[in-house]
Amino acid sequence: LGRGRFRTRAARGMDAAGLTLKLLLVGDSAVGKSSLLLRFTDGAFEPCLKPTIGVDFKVKKMVVDGHALQLAIWDTAGQERFRTLTPSYYRGAQGVVLVYDVTRKDTFAGLESWLNELEMYTTKSNTVKMLVGNKTDKPDREVERREGLQFARKRSLLFIETSAKTQDGVQHAFEELVIKILQTPGLWDKSTEKQGVQLMESSAQQDKSLCGAYCPLS
Repeated sequence: LGRGRFRTRAARGMDAAGLTLKLLLVGDSAVGKSSLLLRFTDGAFEPCLKPTIGVDFKVKKMVVDGHALQLAIWDTAGQERFRTLTPSYYRGAQGVVLVYDVTRKDTFAGLESWLNELEMYTTKSNTVKMLVGNKTDKPDREVERREGLQFARKRSLLFIETSAKTQDGVQHAFEELVIKILQTPGLWDKSTEKQGVQLMESSAQQDKSLCGAYCPLS
């Protein structure tokens, strides 16, 4: 399955030019959320980033299917003492990236509580969610790729593994998230909401295997 086909279908008949999408990065502390954001927006990596206090924010311009989009990306703190600051930032989000550290099993186990929080605070029922296993450059892996993929499939999440340090998968992750949002026009264009429902229904079977297009089991 080629990614180009998804892009063409996503943008056909929809005016996404000039669109601003709100994305959130969530997950336990020190899983690399800020590093992923810095790598994606600035192309940089800092091995000793300080923990995020409250919420950080960056804007990134991106071209998908010839449409110039603007991504407003909110980076939330993972520490428990800052969690009370995050609920208001879920409002209106079209995409959420749930990040865990593949070398720390506890951050993978913590995903359930983040998903529960998402269900509680997101205002859009069709918000696109992507699971990201970060720090694949490290040798001491505790969470196998298969485990991440199974978790994602069970909960209807997009899935990819990344390394903010080596750049591996970072651009791809945000691209796939944006493409999926564009395939769900009810998230960003009220005038095409009905069209979006029809689009989703007509391609439901194909979308079920979307994850398989870039995250096979083997």
